[in-house]
Amino acid sequence: MGLSRRRFTREFKLEAVRRLETGASVAEVARAFEVDPNVLHRWRREFREGPGNAFPGLGKRRWEESQVAQLERKIGQQALEIDFLKGCLQRIEEQRQLQAVTGKPLSTKRSKTRGTETKP
Repeated sequence: MGLSRRRFTREFKLEAVRRLETGASVAEVARAFEVDPNVLHRWRREFREGPGNAFPGLGKRRWEESQVAQLERKIGQQALEIDFLKGCLQRIEEQRQLQAVTGKPLSTKRSKTRGTETKP
């Protein structure tokens, strides 16, 4: 008769990893939880690779594809925003340098009809 494989809950694994993270030795935690030290090393590695993603349980996908796609879109959007703002800062810096060289403030273009009404 063979030995059956033990199954551990997510909470059990998280508690073991928490004890490791608070400074307890692997040997102490292995004895307390009655698991092999190599299992603890694997659990800690999985937790560090992605805390919200560790120990998904019964066939549950680690990251839903739609969530990954959504995050990738958000990263792309933020990259575009960063590039736009970098360009704005570069133009501002160029204007400041030009102002420092010429010694006079740069004028801004404003419409001359602003604030005036046309008569019929």
